[in-house]
Amino acid sequence: MPFPLFADRPAPQLPAHDAVDDLIDRTRRLRGDVDAVRRDAVMFDEDDPQLRWQRALCELAVHHLDTLDEHLAQLRAGLPGPRAEDSAREGATTTRAPGAGAAPSRVGSAEWNLLTDESSWSEELYEIFGRPLDSAPLSLDDLPSVLLPEDQPVLTAMVTGCLVDGRPMDGEFRIVRPDGGTRTLHMTGEPVLDAEGCTASMWAVLRDVSELRRGEQAVTRSRASVRREEHIERTEHRMAVELQEAVLPPWRGSLRLPPQGPGALDIAAHYLPSASSGLIGGDWYDAMELPDGRTLLTVGDLTGHGIPATSAMAMLLGALRGMAVAGIDPGALMGHLNQVLETSVQPALGSALCCRFDPKTSVLSWAQAGHPAPVLFRGDSGRLLPPPDGILLGAAPRAVFEQDEVRLFPGDVLVLHTDGLTRRGDRGAGPEALLALAPRLSEARTAQECVRGVVEEFGVAERPDDACVLVARIGA
Repeated sequence: MPFPLFADRPAPQLPAHDAVDDLIDRTRRLRGDVDAVRRDAVMFDEDDPQLRWQRALCELAVHHLDTLDEHLAQLRAGLPGPRAEDSAREGATTTRAPGAGAAPSRVGSAEWNLLTDESSWSEELYEIFGRPLDSAPLSLDDLPSVLLPEDQPVLTAMVTGCLVDGRPMDGEFRIVRPDGGTRTLHMTGEPVLDAEGCTASMWAVLRDVSELRRGEQAVTRSRASVRREEHIERTEHRMAVELQEAVLPPWRGSLRLPPQGPGALDIAAHYLPSASSGLIGGDWYDAMELPDGRTLLTVGDLTGHGIPATSAMAMLLGALRGMAVAGIDPGALMGHLNQVLETSVQPALGSALCCRFDPKTSVLSWAQAGHPAPVLFRGDSGRLLPPPDGILLGAAPRAVFEQDEVRLFPGDVLVLHTDGLTRRGDRGAGPEALLALAPRLSEARTAQECVRGVVEEFGVAERPDDACVLVARIGA
């Protein structure tokens, strides 16, 4: 029957910060109480084996509570940094807290009398070594024979330091049991001096810490795995950002196209990251003057995140620019982009909007592929342009994309955006919230002011996906 504290417990959750602080405080108070008992035990006769055993248990308990305190501190601080991890790894190969984390039944004691060559083992130590109770205990000379060869020097150094220099023993080694199993033992002990100050015997407490060390190794491996994943994510994020910055237009602020002549467009754009800065998506925006004097405006979004999305976006945007420069109409251009995406090494789905503005006629020709329609603001009102037919890029082979035209007038404001801009969970999000900006955009004198108004409305709340917005204001 489980202990009532753990019966019908809910699904595991991360502990609250205050709860961990309370555990740390209780652990430290208990550590102080046990340490007081240990100090009292030191005052009694050191020749009494029972008192030495009690003191050793108190020392083990103190070390165990110190380890618990360290683990709780790590829990409160979260995953340790590289330096803390390195320190923990170094500590794993040097001095350990005696017996930390092992069950009480896995603690045994031994005493070796140097005057009589007699050895005395507790029953628990026989169990740890896997030896029958009716067998003779191992002497100090025989003990190294059951250790792994690489650990024998560790034991030799501890025993020599204890017997010759009178130093306490504190270290770990691995033994091979008769059944072939390997166990990790932590050994502490001290020399017992005779009346003349010479070493008469040596006692030791050995604790089986195999399970604890295996657990620590698992934690170390998991930490290393997390570190590798974090490093990969950081590297991929940096590469995705660099690729995105290399592909998106180099201009910042506002842009006038064409640079000279009447009917030019005042253009500004902005990229809005997602709530998770690590999710660099395949969103793009672009504006460029074409050889015949017309202007290309485009926004789009590919599915996915990271390097695959940004690399596919770079490929698609490069193809779009090339076909626009070649004079291909927006509708036909969308069909070619669909074929490019279908035949790519990493197929994906995408939405796109391609507009071509003629400053001589003030006519905007445009096509879309499963993308939010442009929003046209005129005066104090705004409306969504009726979209021509067009499905997502990469959704079907040989898809046909219709093309439409609309005449623009001086002072009109055209807003192009990806769906991440208005796809929010809070009230007022969506196309209606964008249309509600008509009074503010009508008062704006530049495209940059219009972009600022859109960003202030949609760029504050956390969004699940990144987004792009491009504003073109038609000049006189």
